[in-house]
Amino acid sequence: AGPRGSQNLILAAKARALLDGRTAPTIEDVRGVALSVLRHRIIVNHRAVGDNVKPDDVIQQLLKQVAA
Repeated sequence: AGPRGSQNLILAAKARALLDGRTAPTIEDVRGVALSVLRHRIIVNHRAVGDNVKPDDVIQQLLKQVAA
C-alpha cells in the first residue's frame, strides 16, 4: 500500500481513538479502519483476479497474520 497508505492508516486509527474518547489508538482501532483506508491501495494481479481474490481478502489475510 506504500508509505502514504501506512501514514493514512495511522491517522485514521488516531481519529477513531479520539472519537471514542481515547488519546492513543489501539490495534483494534487499526484493524477497524484498515479495510476502509487500504482497500483502494491494494491492486491484485491477474492470477488473483482469476482466483476471485479481492483486495479485502488480501487485507484480511494480512490482519490475521499481525500479532495483537
